[in-house]
Amino acid sequence: MTNMNYFNQESERLTFRGLTFEDTKSWEEFFVNNDRIHFLGLDPKKDKMELAIETIERQLQRYNEDKNGLLAVIEKTSGDLIGLTGIITRKIEDKVEFEIGYSFKAKYWGKGYATEAAQQIKKFGIETKIANRFISIIHKDNTSSFRVAERNGMKPILKTEFMGMNVVVYGTDILKT
Repeated sequence: MTNMNYFNQESERLTFRGLTFEDTKSWEEFFVNNDRIHFLGLDPKKDKMELAIETIERQLQRYNEDKNGLLAVIEKTSGDLIGLTGIITRKIEDKVEFEIGYSFKAKYWGKGYATEAAQQIKKFGIETKIANRFISIIHKDNTSSFRVAERNGMKPILKTEFMGMNVVVYGTDILKT
């Protein structure tokens, strides 16, 4: 189970906090000129504000139900919300798993932020014993996310279907407790 420190983390260049509805306008920017939305199983025909609201509502629901979920990723130097990352409770092939998820606004791609964020979330998950292993569920064509998962110490462990998409599940080895 996650404690309150989950909602107050930081890494070298980033801070992490729980999302609020005040983040909706900023997160709407994620859906502008983003050719990777389909990797998340989202409907790109929906209104960008509607997608942003749905994303934040889902995280608030996760905070209440699972005590985890995606967090706002804030760049320390600018104070801008640049992405989301966190641990999501998932069911894969009838087994409960803990996914390290990450999504970043297009203008922040290629700067190492996703890797830094994913590594911090994994470190937190290990230190607080949230799970014995972590996964990342990645669309079969999302090579950028494959690289982030690999830099986060994961390797492909399963090819399956998830949310109507063909995905590769990357995972850590089972951690010793």
